[in-house]
Amino acid sequence: MPLILPVKDKFPVIGEDCFIADNATIVGEVMIGNNCSVWFNAVIRGDVNSIKIGDFTNIQDGVVIHCTYQKSATVVGHHVSIGHNAIIHGCTLHNYILVGMGAIIIDHAVVEDFCLIAAGSVVLENTRCESGFIYAGTPAKKVKAVSDLQMQMLKQLPLNYNLYANWFIDQ
Repeated sequence: MPLILPVKDKFPVIGEDCFIADNATIVGEVMIGNNCSVWFNAVIRGDVNSIKIGDFTNIQDGVVIHCTYQKSATVVGHHVSIGHNAIIHGCTLHNYILVGMGAIIIDHAVVEDFCLIAAGSVVLENTRCESGFIYAGTPAKKVKAVSDLQMQMLKQLPLNYNLYANWFIDQ
């Protein structure tokens, strides 16, 4: 069973048709939309501030989502794919975004629609990632525009993860 706990009378709210892996942890003021998936060893910790996650978003294996006490909540939009072992902390991710494996996005950063954050990149505090671009490196910098093929991938990947999640839900 996943660990889903209240913190200071704030209970996680999980939408319809979501897959939450047996060893995922979701605590505190967390709102998860519909058709989402939270994969193995992911931790979503809304203990010190709120976390809101939109529909058709996948939080892959080992991801940590947290925030900063009294300073920065975390907002993740719709159709977002957060790759394995990424850290999302006190920032805002809009819609149709891929956060690559092991990437880190820090407080008050904003990632606009249709962005791709490359694996291992670090998006520093207060950075704004402009819609339609790939960001890579440490610190992450704008590299080039998202191609048409990558744009299609940003639209399709959340649907793929919804399919994969259903393999577990239907068991």
